[in-house]
Amino acid sequence: MSRRYLFTSESVTEGHPDKICDQISDTILDTMLALDPSSRVAAEVVVNTGLVVVTGEISSSASANFVKVVREKIAEIGYTNPKNNGFSSDSCSVLIALDEQSADIAQGVDQAQETREQTSDERWDAIGAGDQGIMFGFACNETPELMPLPISLAHRISRELAAVRKSGQLAYLGPDGKTQVTIEYEDGQPVGIDTILVSTQHQETFDGLSSNQDVQARIKKDLWKAVVLPAFAGLDIQPSEKTRFLVNPTGKFVIGGPQGDSGLTGRKIIVDTYGGYSRHGGGAFSGKDPTKVDRSAAYACRYVAKNIVAAGLADRCEVQLSYAIGVARPTSIFVETFGTGTVSDDKLLALITNHFELRPAGIIETFNLNKLPSERGGRFYQDVAAYGHFGRDDLDLPWEKTDKVAELKSAVAKREVVSV
Repeated sequence: MSRRYLFTSESVTEGHPDKICDQISDTILDTMLALDPSSRVAAEVVVNTGLVVVTGEISSSASANFVKVVREKIAEIGYTNPKNNGFSSDSCSVLIALDEQSADIAQGVDQAQETREQTSDERWDAIGAGDQGIMFGFACNETPELMPLPISLAHRISRELAAVRKSGQLAYLGPDGKTQVTIEYEDGQPVGIDTILVSTQHQETFDGLSSNQDVQARIKKDLWKAVVLPAFAGLDIQPSEKTRFLVNPTGKFVIGGPQGDSGLTGRKIIVDTYGGYSRHGGGAFSGKDPTKVDRSAAYACRYVAKNIVAAGLADRCEVQLSYAIGVARPTSIFVETFGTGTVSDDKLLALITNHFELRPAGIIETFNLNKLPSERGGRFYQDVAAYGHFGRDDLDLPWEKTDKVAELKSAVAKREVVSV
């Protein structure tokens, strides 16, 4: 008997209050790593009407004008007119409350338990995980970028929403916005688009429209043509006459951004990852330097899962890692292919153990995580702080590469046996 069900994922634009915080946190990280690649950063941000608070811990040989960094990022996002948005890069107050990283944490990161106990002389045992925790990565063959379709479409629509605002095509739009896509599945495969929801900040009146009813009708018409349909370009699945399209269901969305709601770093972890389609370890990404395995190991998990799916070893793959603070080697590795694997999960676990480096120092070196900001003009992490950290075909992300495919296929063909 076939099983039909609906699954929904959401995204938010870069002007959403929580995403403002994520981007400021990661801009601070970019700034510090570009100046000193060994910087230790844990930057948290809160925004509210007219206020930005930056707190957390930073240890670095470099210094920066954080107030300037904050204001420039807010302006780039689009908050430059306090009359339209109630929040502006020039007029908001910026408070900085930063300390140094705890010495107790630093000693475990600077020298892992393995080297302190002289159990290993390998260079990738040199540093320990910056905290304990669990991380997940996922990939599936529903989209070209090997991401679940609901979150992929939600991000596509959010990015188009920002693009038409910034280009001036729909200049009446504001920076704040949310999208949501509901996909109909049959036997685990997407078969239709059930609902598309877009909530977008906008000017109260524009182009001579005299009533809110006319404003909302115009927005809905414009969004379908300029945002939704372009988001589906190149995809086999398309909206149909049965697809429900909801726009600003409250009736209007004029008050938005930090004026409408406070924001906080790390409050959109499902938007950042797989839209709820896969499990999540609970750790946020933004504002954390690569020694924090919440971030770097989650990237490694995605890299492993994506290469397994790209190699044709599974249609769906989820990978979990766990770490102990101050210890280099993962405390556990788990892989699940939900019955879609062409080889057993036990054999995949053996392949992962043999072909992927999962110690923090190895992950950092594999992806060049400490040096990417300086190599890319002082910005890298801030670019993944909105519209998702995975499946980004608009960015050249090291954890999205499928450069292990040939190696994995060869190992399977040779019936490689690895003890785990």
